[in-house]
Amino acid sequence: MDNHPSRRGLLALAAATGALSGLPSFTATAAPSRSSEPLISSRHQLWWQAPADGGSMIEQGLPVGNGRLGALASNDPGRELLLVTDATLWTGGLNDTLDSDGQFPYGRADFGSLTLLARLTVEIPDHDLGAVSGYRRALDLGNGVVTTSYVRSGVTYRRQVFASRPDDVIVLHFGQDGGGRYTGTITLEGTHGETGGKADSFAGSFANGLKYGAAISAHGSGGSVRVSGSHITFTDCRELTVVLSGGTNYAPDAAAHYRDPSLDPPTLARTKAEAAARHSADSLLRTHAADHRALFGQFDLSLGTSTAQQRELDTWERIQARFDTGDPDPELEAAYAQFGRYLMIAGSRDSLPMGLQGVWLDGNDPDWMGDYHTDINIQMNYWMADRLGLSQCFDAFTDYCVDQLPSWTDLTHRLFQDSRNRYRNSTGKAAGWTVAFSTNPYGGLGWWWHPAGNAWLCQNLWEHYEFTRSRTHLEKIYPLLKGACQFWEARLLTTTLDNGKEVLIADHDWSPEHGPQDAKGNTYAQEQVWILFGNFRTAAAELKRDAGYAATIGGLRERLYLPVVSPKTGWLEEWMSPDNLGETTHRHLSPLFNLFPGDRIRPDGSTPDDIVKGATALLTARGMDSFGWANAWRALCWARLKNADKAYQLVVRNLRPSSDGSNGSSPNLFDIYEVEQGRGIFQIDANFGTPTAILEMLLYSRPGHLELLPALPDAWAASGSVTGAGARGGFVVDLRWKHGKPTEARIRSVGGRRTEVAYGGTSRTVTLRPGESVTLKDLAR
Repeated sequence: MDNHPSRRGLLALAAATGALSGLPSFTATAAPSRSSEPLISSRHQLWWQAPADGGSMIEQGLPVGNGRLGALASNDPGRELLLVTDATLWTGGLNDTLDSDGQFPYGRADFGSLTLLARLTVEIPDHDLGAVSGYRRALDLGNGVVTTSYVRSGVTYRRQVFASRPDDVIVLHFGQDGGGRYTGTITLEGTHGETGGKADSFAGSFANGLKYGAAISAHGSGGSVRVSGSHITFTDCRELTVVLSGGTNYAPDAAAHYRDPSLDPPTLARTKAEAAARHSADSLLRTHAADHRALFGQFDLSLGTSTAQQRELDTWERIQARFDTGDPDPELEAAYAQFGRYLMIAGSRDSLPMGLQGVWLDGNDPDWMGDYHTDINIQMNYWMADRLGLSQCFDAFTDYCVDQLPSWTDLTHRLFQDSRNRYRNSTGKAAGWTVAFSTNPYGGLGWWWHPAGNAWLCQNLWEHYEFTRSRTHLEKIYPLLKGACQFWEARLLTTTLDNGKEVLIADHDWSPEHGPQDAKGNTYAQEQVWILFGNFRTAAAELKRDAGYAATIGGLRERLYLPVVSPKTGWLEEWMSPDNLGETTHRHLSPLFNLFPGDRIRPDGSTPDDIVKGATALLTARGMDSFGWANAWRALCWARLKNADKAYQLVVRNLRPSSDGSNGSSPNLFDIYEVEQGRGIFQIDANFGTPTAILEMLLYSRPGHLELLPALPDAWAASGSVTGAGARGGFVVDLRWKHGKPTEARIRSVGGRRTEVAYGGTSRTVTLRPGESVTLKDLAR
């Protein structure tokens, strides 16, 4: 049977995957139904006593987003600044001309970069910060709205900023109590040198053919709003509402070169802004909040009670106090997890998935182009979704992979075997698909080839199926799984071990991101391919497809070399060598892939003891302090090893306050990655990886097995609860505990039928039909 598609087959694949994708472009939509639910402030509040500095928006601006549009708000009383990003506003393209070493170019012009769409400024000259009192701004995580309040001349002024998915707009509303008035100017600017725009709109295009535009609609009550040159002026308004929409003509269709030529972005932006502006700000907010709460309310978390003194502090003071005193602040730690969930809802719905910075930029030059890194970063972004009650937000990642598959397959077939590519297959064959370390939204690859990247992407996609048991999802990802298997079928080499056993090993490769670049049989690749082959066999069986090919892949899996412990270091080997060939404390945990996110290495007796000890020794050697995402990965691995103390130390380490660009949390809770001394950048993956670690400390799952409180630290032991936690195997778990022991667990099936529920050496078997639930008590007996 020929499992290697022809050029005609690639075109058919593009058509087929395009038909399956659920990722829409910026399009006209029907008017949303309006919510009549009153807005009630949620208990999930973060707050600050000062606005953001306009020059430090990435560290201080408060994020809003509707899954496609994102913005950072300054909340300055006299000069509200919004930096607006569209997830699809990318330069670059297919990038299919290799460099002299057979690798891909990696620049803003060729590979491309995510860029900023617009700057929106609302200036109110007589409301400078020095002229007001009682200033406070807050981020209501539960309703998805940023609020600001202050007093000037006895009048209380209030404003709200939110990004509505139902209306596909960003809204700013300025209100007051006490007879106050607003007078000032509104300025909408593009960020790419656009010319010929109007005060309320602009349009532009890139050299790659992408068209974009943005528009605003402003109206006030009790005063006047009019265009005045390049600005909109408002005078003596009791209230003011500004509505912004914008987008591009990006289309998730490889066959159409990722463009919709029929779309006119500035016209559509104006239509959307004007349609939303016909409704009151209150109606827009209620409709947005109801949509946001429908997702946010699917999960809740309590890790205990903080002190009254801790609760009195604003969020930035609280982060600093947590670091200075070392005292646990369980409500702050739970709020960090909820902040991650807020960012997921705001950044991953109905558009491209989130890359290194999500949809929040402060300029057009994000480090690493704000791209999709495939050796942990995009994967870490989506570990959280299913575990913390946001499975719907995973769809953006799935649809992206489905939409890119035709291009990834084409590039692999045309370019991977280039004679200059140091990672090319020694077999001389190229099949299926793989990726580079960086990917863009145009089917393009950047930097070096990353052969095992296909297996890691597939591992994420497969896990979503394990959480949801969605057959629709499984059918969508099946071509990705099969194509990745075809790639590895063509790549694996046969070698003979010292004991005479023949095994299959990966061809020359890197163990990201350190050590030799030409080693064979790297643990990183071996573990990933072992998982990939097993998942494909299960998928083929469940869909009743490709029985013969699945058997072939099963035979290859049985012959795969699996790593051993080095007799020299006592660590799990990373390079099929007893020697350590890289950096002892390197940030990546590449050889520990099958501790987390995989779980072949388990401390439950099912894995040989020497392998568990070797993995533990390697994890110990890597250290307890690194970048935020690396700390999150370490925390997850320690949680899998049931070491609550180390996992908790690493979670808390990511809550340390960032200073002068150092690793840690910025005032707005964005994770800062120290690029060099004195310069840090925002990188979003730790904001998702750390909440994932928190959940893994409370619940471990794999199909057929749930373990309660596997790594509960003393700081959270007094009492706590989690509701809506996703579990692999197709279950959702509500769990309560007290004095370090579970008191009640409710298991609900979302597709799973049978699982073992374990705690403290005892277990119970639960059998359910989809939709059924059971509540277990007295679990700690």
